[in-house]
Amino acid sequence: MSAHPGAPGRSVEGLVAFITGAASGMGRATAEVFAAEGAHVALSDISAEAVREVADDLVHRGMSAEAWALDVADPAAIQAVVAAAAQRFGGLDIVVNNAGISAFSPIDSDSYEHVWTRAFDILITAQQRIIRSALPHLRKSASARIVNIASTEALGATSRDSPYAAAKAAVTGLTRALAVELGPEGVTVNCVCPGPILTGMTEGLPEADRETFARRRTALRRYGRPEEVAQMTLSLCLPAASYITGATIPVDGGLMARNA
Repeated sequence: MSAHPGAPGRSVEGLVAFITGAASGMGRATAEVFAAEGAHVALSDISAEAVREVADDLVHRGMSAEAWALDVADPAAIQAVVAAAAQRFGGLDIVVNNAGISAFSPIDSDSYEHVWTRAFDILITAQQRIIRSALPHLRKSASARIVNIASTEALGATSRDSPYAAAKAAVTGLTRALAVELGPEGVTVNCVCPGPILTGMTEGLPEADRETFARRRTALRRYGRPEEVAQMTLSLCLPAASYITGATIPVDGGLMARNA
């Protein structure tokens, strides 16, 4: 059966996606997935050399990409980089707030306040700043999409990770609130919550420990791959996903579904 005339498409070809934390892990996978689908990808990361390497690799493979160094804890840098990306590609259609850090600390640790502040600066405050900077450009798009990356730690917690869990839970709240606020303008705002994924944050764990955790906790009995998270992010950014907003979607191999 053919699509209804005028139905939203299932392609991001020609759209401009701004992706933070794009030098490695889920951010790099997201850049590769979007670029392979024909999007122009504006990539940022705190490591200038690493994010430039990603962009150069994509361009070498015939895709459209540009890179900027960005410390998302720096509000002035956010404004400058978002403006530069929009100017480079003639606008912005998609924002993927992916940049993150690990932030574990016992509540009674002397370093707790520092870890808490840094977690909120990078994991939630930076997201709203990026959205605020990008919003004038998104409002000009016919397919404006915002995807905030949180974590299953926003839905359940691990011991000694209260700064991280609290900040990630705040991401889900920000997502819902902005979905309601921006919905009348056609801007969708959704949240992806990755579970145990093979990234730089988890590869330092002993392989035997990862395998044991996956068998005990996930329905699929394995860790996920960064590209599996990236594919969900892509799906939420398709023009056809125009009626999905305010959603928090776990990509966790069934972690949150298991009782035992």
